[in-house]
Amino acid sequence: MRLEFLRSWKVITGLALLAFFALLALFGPWFVRHVLGIDPLANDISAIAQPPSGAHLLGTNQFGQDVLGQVIEGTRASMSVGLLAATIGTALAVLVGVPAGYFGGRIDTALNFVTNLFLVMPVLPLILIVAGYLRGTGLWVIALVIGVFGWSGAARTLRAQALSVSSRDFVRAMRMVGERSHRLIFFEVLPHLTGLIASMFLHAMIGAVLAEAGLAFLGISDASVVSWGTMIQSAQDQSAVLRGLWWWFVPPGLCIALIGTAASLVNFGMDELANPKLRAARSTTVRRARRLQRTARLNGGEAS
Repeated sequence: MRLEFLRSWKVITGLALLAFFALLALFGPWFVRHVLGIDPLANDISAIAQPPSGAHLLGTNQFGQDVLGQVIEGTRASMSVGLLAATIGTALAVLVGVPAGYFGGRIDTALNFVTNLFLVMPVLPLILIVAGYLRGTGLWVIALVIGVFGWSGAARTLRAQALSVSSRDFVRAMRMVGERSHRLIFFEVLPHLTGLIASMFLHAMIGAVLAEAGLAFLGISDASVVSWGTMIQSAQDQSAVLRGLWWWFVPPGLCIALIGTAASLVNFGMDELANPKLRAARSTTVRRARRLQRTARLNGGEAS
């Protein structure tokens, strides 16, 4: 299964893109300042709203700041928000959904009540209200708010899957021989849910990056920190679309789209691995099947 997973071009492409942005988030700011010699926050009044050129590969914005430096600098902030919010949301979904499906009874009723409570809440207005009250506190609080209010749907799915796995014969047999519940959850139930949990994590990461960009676009973010969302918000405030300054807002938007594409490709590859019906036939298999069909037709014609 691991070999099949790594042979998929979707998985390889998605993991390569995610690894690229991860490295960019880790080493990008150092690379911009010490290798390229660019200060993303420095204002160059001699190059205001300049298109891409040799001096500025992605041009400059209305304030004379280098767009390439800001895109690379903003990768760390946006990726940090996405990873932290996805980690918080996925952890809450696992801690609530899996025990609810495994234990059932009163525990299921209590945890399911909490899940339904968060599920019926209007998440986006709540995030806007809470983030608005906490304005200026930094991207970490934004990530915390997104993660806390975005786990209920995943918990409901995990509850259903944990309920299905815990009712199988091997789990019942281990219960009968006296195996402890926490060991059954961690070593028997959770391993059957790893693919689903990984898919939920990637989906939550995409949602968190988009949510941060949306909050920044609405002006609810830390303006002192450069992120893809604050770049788009700044371009909107300065009417970059109407003025034709495409190099200001297209690069951060393209980075967000690439993050979503990478996570979706990995998710599609995982789905194909888990469900053989979704696996795409390889070209060699298709050619072999066509040769067999032609051979069968020829043999049938000769026999007739």
